[in-house]
Amino acid sequence: MAVGIADLHLHTRVSDGLASVEEVLKFVEHRTDLDVIAITDHEDVTGGLRAQELAAKRAYRFDVVPGSEVTTRHGHVLALFAERDVPSFRSVEATLERIHEQDGLAIAPHPLSWLTRSISERTLDRICGRNEAGVTFDAIELANPSPAGLRTRARALRLNAERWRLPASGGSDAHHLLHIGTGWTTFEGRTAADLRAALAAGKTGGELSRYPHAAEVGYRRIAMGLAWGYMATPRKILRGKWRSG
Repeated sequence: MAVGIADLHLHTRVSDGLASVEEVLKFVEHRTDLDVIAITDHEDVTGGLRAQELAAKRAYRFDVVPGSEVTTRHGHVLALFAERDVPSFRSVEATLERIHEQDGLAIAPHPLSWLTRSISERTLDRICGRNEAGVTFDAIELANPSPAGLRTRARALRLNAERWRLPASGGSDAHHLLHIGTGWTTFEGRTAADLRAALAAGKTGGELSRYPHAAEVGYRRIAMGLAWGYMATPRKILRGKWRSG
């Protein structure tokens, strides 16, 4: 069977990414060879749902998985195959339960990182040691080329091999178009359904390439992205989308 590649961690202007949903889809279609992408805007599934609808309507060659990056009291969690928002600022256990209640999958992004809200070694030990249905991670992001993911990657790889033994995933954590596809998940098949089956079977891998330098992206765009990102939480509050449950 063919080996597919998926970028499972992308942001759009729905949260703190600089590109619109439409711009992300066009970039993936014409500038990458990705088979599957996941739109994971902070606390908000609407970008992923819109992307999935547009990709189908325009007959793009890749599949879109809707999802979000949920802020828990213990760090961020990626909710994939999620069509409803998951309440923010709850315990990681409650968040994992809510993701699985809607038949979603939960991934620990940029684990152990101190540069952004991340699941810690202690929390991963606790969750992986519980062996409780619904309160588990389905994968761990071990190929994230962003500064947040790269600095602790070696340690996360080692601890996952020694203790947690979670399926590996990869995602770019892209907030700019040029970052898309620099981190990816490998799996047998080409479709979102194939990806889901591979994650369930623990038969995925994570790989990465060089993250484009700020000069390549453009210092002005980087500055604009940071400003937009800092305003993401106030925007959610004003729109009633940032929920504590």
